[in-house]
Amino acid sequence: MKVHEYQARELLENAGVPVPASKVVETVEAAVNAHEKIGRLVVVKAQVFAGGRGKAGFVKLCKTPQETEQAAGFMLSNRMVSKQTGPEGIAVKKLLVAEGVDIESEYYVGVVLDRAKGAPVMMVSREGGVEIEEVAARNPDAIVKEWFHPHLGLQNFQVAKLIGALGLTDKEQAKAAGKVLRGLAKIFITKDCSLAEINPLVRTKSGQILAIDAKMNFDDSAIFRHRDLQEMHDPSEENEAELRAKEFDLTYIALDGNIGCLVNGAGLAMSTMDIIKLHGGEPANFLDVGGSVTTEGATEAFRIILADPKVKGVLVNIFGGIAKCDTVAEALIAAAKEVGFNVPIVVRLEGTNVERARELLKEAAIKQLIPADDLTDAAKKVCAQVA
Repeated sequence: MKVHEYQARELLENAGVPVPASKVVETVEAAVNAHEKIGRLVVVKAQVFAGGRGKAGFVKLCKTPQETEQAAGFMLSNRMVSKQTGPEGIAVKKLLVAEGVDIESEYYVGVVLDRAKGAPVMMVSREGGVEIEEVAARNPDAIVKEWFHPHLGLQNFQVAKLIGALGLTDKEQAKAAGKVLRGLAKIFITKDCSLAEINPLVRTKSGQILAIDAKMNFDDSAIFRHRDLQEMHDPSEENEAELRAKEFDLTYIALDGNIGCLVNGAGLAMSTMDIIKLHGGEPANFLDVGGSVTTEGATEAFRIILADPKVKGVLVNIFGGIAKCDTVAEALIAAAKEVGFNVPIVVRLEGTNVERARELLKEAAIKQLIPADDLTDAAKKVCAQVA
């Protein structure tokens, strides 16, 4: 689960991390009022689940309420288009109006889970204000890492090393930075984050250490433990089909291709998408119906896939283990009758009771259901159907 920047700021503030004064607004009038209350220089930021806001013109530094009025009017009436949104862009519904600061230096601070080492790792860099991926590609030595135990937390010697890597030698600034590092590590562990980053953390010309931008993602499997995070969830910022899939315990991610995929098992789903691309096709989605495919789940999965106007064909790839192949075949036939297939559906079944399943599909004589002998055959057939 993702949260907006203003919500991440709130979590930082609660953890004792200093952040500039700010207010979240939904109208131009409220943005102007916020500027007048904060006074002086403010920054107006679109609150969306996508990066590249600054380059897209959706982060503006405003010296007067009139400039804020213009910036807010532009952001709330235009869709933001960046590398992360695609050409269709996304609508902006909320803005953050925050106190502007005189920046002396910018830094990056972030925590992620290192799955290879099975531990969270804190990363810092003096090259803040840009995507950390760019820094890693251009100058990997600019990133200093410290792995810490999830129960013991970030230790004092690690904090000292990271502060040194940031080049903060002033005693008060180092103390303030240490508070930031400890606060971010605490949030990561206690809130079950998958990502917690401050970019940039800044040193102002007056010597303050402030977090002026933050991003946090949380483990969906642990959200049930955090009522406060549940209340922060903003479904309007998420893909409608993905939300619908969650209601039926389906794992769905929309992609840009025209071949829908319905598969049981995440690894098998990835292999299915790979072989589609190998034979010249483009997958329209990742959809994992889980180990035990039910008629209800299969029907809803087809509804979600076929609701995408880009889909010109579907590849069903099921390995019958927990769910027997004949049960899956019956679910496919029921889904065909209830949903109504208007595109070719190539079906590859393998596993328990596969022969009976093939008999059922043959007897059903549904024109749009096209059987395949194996996965390669299925990929070739579905790519030929949408060519």
